[in-house]
Amino acid sequence: MPQSSAPRKTPGRPPRISREEVIGTARRIVTEEGVDRLTMRRLAKEIGSTPMALYHHVGNKEELLVLLLNDYAAQALRRPEPPANPRERVVGAAAAIHEALAACPWIVEVLTADDLMSASALWFVEEIVDGLVECGLSPERAVHGYRAIWYYTAGEIVVRATAARRRADDDRGTCREQVFGSLDPGALPRLAQVADRWAALTGEDTYLDGLRALVDGLLAAR
Repeated sequence: MPQSSAPRKTPGRPPRISREEVIGTARRIVTEEGVDRLTMRRLAKEIGSTPMALYHHVGNKEELLVLLLNDYAAQALRRPEPPANPRERVVGAAAAIHEALAACPWIVEVLTADDLMSASALWFVEEIVDGLVECGLSPERAVHGYRAIWYYTAGEIVVRATAARRRADDDRGTCREQVFGSLDPGALPRLAQVADRWAALTGEDTYLDGLRALVDGLLAAR
């Protein structure tokens, strides 16, 4: 992984850079600081080159993000052996992509904020749509079902990653803890009943339970 400090420059032409160095440095920036902090100018400065030199490898930031997506998909996404049962194939594909993206939340930020996708990851879309069709949904309903599963998966990752980042940046009690600590049982009896356990309960990993319930609901509505 390239170091964060720019190398010492020497007079003359900027040093030759490789595509691997461009991708590696860009990956470090978005992982440590977020997608918004990645610019062609910032990337060139980190590498110790010029923005113009980067354009020999990537045309713009959007193309760079696609390269990052493809690079991550090639390294981290492992296609599971598909079960014979189509319902379980849908669940397995969604769970596999959730596991991969939860380890790298910035990718979800890219996928949900821009019209970008890695062709290397389309297998999981195919598995979900095909599984839903085999379960009896029309191709159109299967696409809608995939969208619901993706929204649920991406949303779960974003919420958890954002909460973890806020807790890391501030070790004081959260606003939610303060609110739940002073609930009026007369006005909100159910919430008051579980108020002291709210953080623990909502912090449990129930993704697979929710995923299976979502898939069952999609299939029941066919």
